[in-house]
Amino acid sequence: MGKTFIPESYQSALTLYETQNAIGLIHNTFEENLSQNLNLKRVSAPLFVDPATGLNDNLNGIERPVSFEVPATGVTAEVVHSLAKWKRMALYRYDFRPGKGIYTNMNAIRRDEVLDNLHSIYVDQWDWEKVITPEKRNLQELKYTVQGIVISICDTLDVIKKKYPRIATEICREVTFITSQELEDKYPDLTAKERENAFVKEHKTVFIMQIGDALKSGKPHDGRAPDYDDWKLNGDILFYNPVLDCAFEISSMGIRVDAVAMDQQLRKAGCDDRRTLPFHKMLLEGTLPCTIGGGIGQSRLCMLLLGKAHIGEVQSSIWDQETIDSCKKAGIPLL
Repeated sequence: MGKTFIPESYQSALTLYETQNAIGLIHNTFEENLSQNLNLKRVSAPLFVDPATGLNDNLNGIERPVSFEVPATGVTAEVVHSLAKWKRMALYRYDFRPGKGIYTNMNAIRRDEVLDNLHSIYVDQWDWEKVITPEKRNLQELKYTVQGIVISICDTLDVIKKKYPRIATEICREVTFITSQELEDKYPDLTAKERENAFVKEHKTVFIMQIGDALKSGKPHDGRAPDYDDWKLNGDILFYNPVLDCAFEISSMGIRVDAVAMDQQLRKAGCDDRRTLPFHKMLLEGTLPCTIGGGIGQSRLCMLLLGKAHIGEVQSSIWDQETIDSCKKAGIPLL
C-alpha cells in the first residue's frame, strides 16, 4: 500500500518529453561537476555480489536482499543494497592514492521499501569513494566534502534552469551543519523526521552529522550499518523541498570506519560475527585504505531540481494501485 501525497494545485513545469531530456542533462552535468569537485574517476560496478565476501550493505539490518542462484558457480548471489564496502575494496585493488577516488552508477532493489512520494523499490544513485590520509579523518575534511557536493548540485541546477526557464527551483548554497544530538536537544518532543522537517524548513540546506549511535533518548537519529560509516564522522545532506514542504534527503555519506571505529561499532551493534568475513578481516588488519564516500540519489536529485511531486515522474518502477490511481487523477504521469 502506497502513501502518495498530491500537493494542492501541483502541475509539472515540464512535459513528459522535456522531463526525459532534462533527466539526461542532469546526469551528464552533475557527473562532470562531481568528478571535478571531488577528483573522481568513473568505474564500472556490480549489480550483485557473493554474500560470503561481506561486501553487501545490510542498511538498517532488517531489509531483505533480493537473491538468486547462479548454477554455473554454485553461489547464491545478492543484489546489492549499496556499494559502500565494494568501493573501498575497489580503491584498494586499483591502488588509488590519497586525494583521488571513484564514482559509479549504482542500481539496487529494496524489496521491503514503503512506497510513497520519495521511496521506490528501485534505487539509483551515484556511489562515490575517495582515498584520504589518516590525518584527514576529521570534521574539517567531512564538511569540506559536503560543501563540494552541494556546489556540484547548485551548479547543475543553474544549467537546468538556463535550458528550462520555467523551472522555479531554488537551492541555498550555504550549508548549515548540526549534529543529531543537537537536533534532538533543540526539538526534544519531536520525532527524528519531524526534527529534520522543522530545522531544514528554516535553514534550507542542512547536513545532519553523527548518525547511527544512540542519542541521549536511547535511540539513534536513524539506522546505519556498523561496518562502513564512522558514526562520529558521517551524516545526511538534506534540502528543503517546497513542492512537498518537507526535508528532502539527497545523500548519506561519511568518513569510513578505521579498525578502531569498526571494532567499537560491531560490538555496539551486536555484529561480532562479521569479523571473520574477508572485507572485515582486511579492514581490522589495517589493509584497506582510509576513505570517505557516500551515495547521491539520482532520481531524488532529478525530482528536486525539476520540482516534481513524485519520484515515479523521474524513474520507472512498480507501484501499488492506489498510487497509480491517485497520480492518474492528479494528471501526474508515472514513467
